[in-house]
Amino acid sequence: MAKILLLRQIGRLKVTDGAFLYIVRCADRSYYIGTTRTSLEMRIAQHNDGTFGGYTATRRPVELVFSQWFERVTDAIENERKLKKWSRAKKEAFICATLRG
Repeated sequence: MAKILLLRQIGRLKVTDGAFLYIVRCADRSYYIGTTRTSLEMRIAQHNDGTFGGYTATRRPVELVFSQWFERVTDAIENERKLKKWSRAKKEAFICATLRG
């Protein structure tokens, strides 16, 4: 623990200091937006096997439709909050634009 704190203090952040922002499409076609500091694959598996409760627990299976890595977890959370305020139409346009590249 002290080693990680020391690395943070001198500005050399480890990969685990960042986070993924992700969007999943639920079985009912609704969207869930979240962040995770763990493996993205692990988090999606948690949504799908029910170990990650909450909104997606009754809307399984979920499908990953967007993800982005942020070096700082605070940036991922900031963007999560922004996207959650968007209308469904805006979220879908964003996802489609991202898939098109």
